[in-house]
Amino acid sequence: MASPGGDRPPGEVRTPYVQRSVCPQRRQVGTLSCVDEEHQHRNLHGGGARAAVFGISDGLVSNVALILGMAGAHSSAGAVRLAGVAGLVGGAFSMAAGEYISMRAQSELMERELDIERQAIHHDPEDERKELAAIYEGRGLDPTLAEELSVKMMRNPELALETHAREELGINPEETGNPVEAAVSSFLTFAIGAFIPLLPWLITDGTTATLWSVILGTVGALGVGAALSMFTGRSWLWSAGRQLLISGAAAAVTYSVGHFVGAS
Repeated sequence: MASPGGDRPPGEVRTPYVQRSVCPQRRQVGTLSCVDEEHQHRNLHGGGARAAVFGISDGLVSNVALILGMAGAHSSAGAVRLAGVAGLVGGAFSMAAGEYISMRAQSELMERELDIERQAIHHDPEDERKELAAIYEGRGLDPTLAEELSVKMMRNPELALETHAREELGINPEETGNPVEAAVSSFLTFAIGAFIPLLPWLITDGTTATLWSVILGTVGALGVGAALSMFTGRSWLWSAGRQLLISGAAAAVTYSVGHFVGAS
């Protein structure tokens, strides 16, 4: 009679991270997982998606607060426009630089840890094998199975490094982040978010421009919140309401400060 694993000989252990299309039971031990064929996750390790989310949200919140703060101080239309453009350009470059530096530092830190692990596997493979077996046992595997699995992992240096990185360090050697992608994504999305409340001041001025900044800021906040729900899985109404509340609070505070302090 054929075994459940097809032509696989009895006793052979399936290596980690292999996906199967049939998953009779939802069970996971260590890195041994049973994954549905349609079970997929977004890749969030590159940094681009995270930077885009933070970028458009920060651009919208910071510039709507800045513009309404200037409007509340009864500044001239030219002064409000200048502040809005300066906030857009300065904020976009600041966000991009911050993302690049943080992602570069994170990437270099991961590479250093991987190099340390690579050297350990090369110079002391037996201790690393025992360490891996202990990790598997700690995850609930039978000691005999943990030993057999650790031996199989250590036969291939690259697979051993990947396994140790995932199990011991919690990182994927192939996904250490992309600083340039994060910086560009952050720059562009911040600029888009910051441009939304600035647009009315490029067309009109005074109370009309202020009201349109509020309206566009509100619509933008709801749109950003709803878009975030696609990534988080939260209710779009809850996510949009949260974004609107945060943006509205920031705008109300700066408008009040501008109104009471004034431009003089």
